[in-house]
Amino acid sequence: MANLIRLQKYIAECGIASRRAAEDLIRAGKVRVNGVVVRSKELGVKIDPETDVVEVHGNKIEQKEPKVYIKLNKPRGYVSSCKSERGERTVMDLITDISYRLYPIGRLDQASEGLMLLTNDGALANLLMHPRYEHEKEYSVEINERLTPRILKELASGVELEEGHTLSPKIFQKADKTFNIILREGKKRQIRRMVEAVGYKVTKLKRIRIGNIKLGSLGMGKYCYLSEAEVEGLY
Repeated sequence: MANLIRLQKYIAECGIASRRAAEDLIRAGKVRVNGVVVRSKELGVKIDPETDVVEVHGNKIEQKEPKVYIKLNKPRGYVSSCKSERGERTVMDLITDISYRLYPIGRLDQASEGLMLLTNDGALANLLMHPRYEHEKEYSVEINERLTPRILKELASGVELEEGHTLSPKIFQKADKTFNIILREGKKRQIRRMVEAVGYKVTKLKRIRIGNIKLGSLGMGKYCYLSEAEVEGLY
């Protein structure tokens, strides 16, 4: 079976433009596939990189290193960086069968666990980490005391940290000591510091969603490739 991918994705992977800019090129009639101009109504067209000839502005383009997108269930005790300064285990130690150099998108502190995304797509990494895009991140949080209406109200209103007041998150109580929190920002150790600001401590912190990507049933320390639909949903 042919390995078909969307035309705008192929253009992006050739390093010509971002996917959105590639769509603009298609709309402007600047893209040909096998000598035929692709029309704007054909934005969903797919091509076979092995056999189809793609031209942009009359020049043939070729795919560079394939873009790789994976999700990982980070265990506690691992640092979420490519290298460790003090010899700790890193999330890269868990990636055993991918030869491309991947970079973590965002961070989870060493004591936290859950969903991480890794890719060699620098444009997407920058998009997801830029504050102005406010991609939601959802966490399951367990604290050391029973939740009270006061705690939930204070957290839901945002709390004052050294660098300013946090944006108001969404809070959903799940059990006596457990709640889910949805953030639209990413201050360092934000959830732990927010909980400490209202007089309690986090005993377990797990990220379960980034934008449209859910951790789901992925096993601890395991990873899998994102589907094309999942990657598209991140843009």
